[in-house]
Amino acid sequence: MREARPDLRGRRSNLPSESEVGYQRGQDPLELDLDWLTSVRVNRSAVERRAATLAPRRSVKSRWQAAWLTRAVSLIDLTTLGGDDTPGRVVRLCAKARRPLRRDLLAALGLDSDLKVAAVCVYHDMVPAARAALADSPIPLAAVAAGFPHGLSPLAQRIQEVRASVAAGADEIDVVIARRHVLRGDWAFLYREVAELRQAAGAAHVKVILGTGDLATLTQVARASLVAMMAGADFVKTSTGKESVNATLPIGLAMARQIRSFRERTGRSIGFKPAGGISSAKDALAWLTLMKEELGEEWLRPALFRMGASSLLADIERQLEHHVTGRYSAFHRHPLG
Repeated sequence: MREARPDLRGRRSNLPSESEVGYQRGQDPLELDLDWLTSVRVNRSAVERRAATLAPRRSVKSRWQAAWLTRAVSLIDLTTLGGDDTPGRVVRLCAKARRPLRRDLLAALGLDSDLKVAAVCVYHDMVPAARAALADSPIPLAAVAAGFPHGLSPLAQRIQEVRASVAAGADEIDVVIARRHVLRGDWAFLYREVAELRQAAGAAHVKVILGTGDLATLTQVARASLVAMMAGADFVKTSTGKESVNATLPIGLAMARQIRSFRERTGRSIGFKPAGGISSAKDALAWLTLMKEELGEEWLRPALFRMGASSLLADIERQLEHHVTGRYSAFHRHPLG
């Protein structure tokens, strides 16, 4: 991370520049390479040992922690995917996305009001309300689509859902795969599915949700990540947040290493989004450490890294308030809207 002075004053470099926030749609799909795919193997025990070292060995404190946490805010896809979502809740969420930290905290940290989250993520039905609430904002709007969360709708129906979300104003589409293709080793079917969803999204940014908690092994997770990237994904994403196992550091490590391999072999940089279960500032710091050590600082920006979360922002705000005042506040002091 970039260095920060003790009070963070005068350090605009703690926030992403406009060029760091921007992104472009991924390139056209590559040909499915089954030889490359079947050569991928993941040693679970080695990955788990490596993942267990990330947080303890790279803990950050005091002003450095505050700098990392302000960066983490700028990487959040602020999300509401509840069965009780309403347009009013979505409007409040968008207001929080515009100003994720209270004005007094921004002033105490020496930051201006340019800090924003990376995107707002909602169900397709809530896209019009979110689009209206973000009308004059540069914050991208993401919609989950393609049979979310299980990916079991007919492909034609899922393609139509993607097109409808784009037409309604979504800048990004988080599509979910049918996990059965991975579990059966039907890589050609998975490739075709992702490629067709990619095509349906047009100019929208596409994040492919693998539902990693359902994929049984880290080798399957790694291979599914690689197929999604070959098929034109802009991002690969761990989870819907609805599985029994969501984003874990070993899963993230297996996916990040495929992103690195893909970059080395093709020259293409693919983004990564862990989602589900990331609820504390400590979690966010661990994920930032993973990205910095495995993929480098290039990935510590919204164009290549996001964290899908809702309650995470409140805990980060609490930690930053503790940095400023020396006291922890109650969660109700940091509402989403």
